[in-house]
Amino acid sequence: MIARNIYLNAALVFLFATSVNAMAADNGTTGTKVAYRQPLDVLNNSLTPMEKGDLIFSAAPRGTREASIKKYVPLSEYLSKAIGKKIVYQYPGTWTEYQSKMQKGMYDLAYDGPHLNGWRVGKLQHNIVARIPNDLVFVIVVKKNNTLITKIEQMAGRTVCAHAPPNLGTLTLLSKFENPVRQPAIIPMDGWDNIFKGMLADRCVAALVPKNVWEKNDKGGTVSRLLFKSSPLPNQAFSAGPRISKEDQAKIARALLSPAAAPYIEDIVTEYNATALAPANRDDYVVLGDLLKNEWGYN
Repeated sequence: MIARNIYLNAALVFLFATSVNAMAADNGTTGTKVAYRQPLDVLNNSLTPMEKGDLIFSAAPRGTREASIKKYVPLSEYLSKAIGKKIVYQYPGTWTEYQSKMQKGMYDLAYDGPHLNGWRVGKLQHNIVARIPNDLVFVIVVKKNNTLITKIEQMAGRTVCAHAPPNLGTLTLLSKFENPVRQPAIIPMDGWDNIFKGMLADRCVAALVPKNVWEKNDKGGTVSRLLFKSSPLPNQAFSAGPRISKEDQAKIARALLSPAAAPYIEDIVTEYNATALAPANRDDYVVLGDLLKNEWGYN
């Protein structure tokens, strides 16, 4: 009996020591006690800890994290005061992350392109609260000495330098070709000026750029020729989702359109040669959501 008790006690000591060592190994140490570290807020990716009732504001990630924070955090604080509720800016990091969260309805307030606004109106019960006033016009141009291509239909199967989908201009071009196997081949590039230069360098047959970018890069049309010009399209806009009450949506709209908003929206509107935001017509945007029908996650 005594021998059995000694054996049992030894076994218990061994098991206890083994469990302690395993716990230490899990901590990456040899038994050293580690302090508790709060896990990273990966879901929120915001500058400050978020409360359950906080409203999330985000925007298409067209700049660095630092530039986006400088542009949008003061605006979110300004709008928070306007409605008396906390609005937290969340930097999405990548287009993939932005689209994924946006499609799931995780953003209560969003600023991005007109087709994305239109999709949220139709699918997520958003309302557009303010917009950039200037319209967008896209052009497709070829080199001046290219005499083989005379109409847009001839671009089927040919290369076009452009921003990758879901860029509005690119989707506008692709919508002109109903047969997906007879569409232009998009050569993705970043930056409108780079896209135009890519065409001149023969990296593609044609370039798709905003009309004002074309006019800036080729004053007088000395090196390129117009092949197609889109109809005027509504510009970037802000939309608010159903977690924001209709009353607060109206307050946000008034705040964005107020002269008091000037210092908070200056970097946003000057990008489009505007000085202030303007009221938005819902119907102008909702029809553009259809441009996304063939894009992943927008069905």
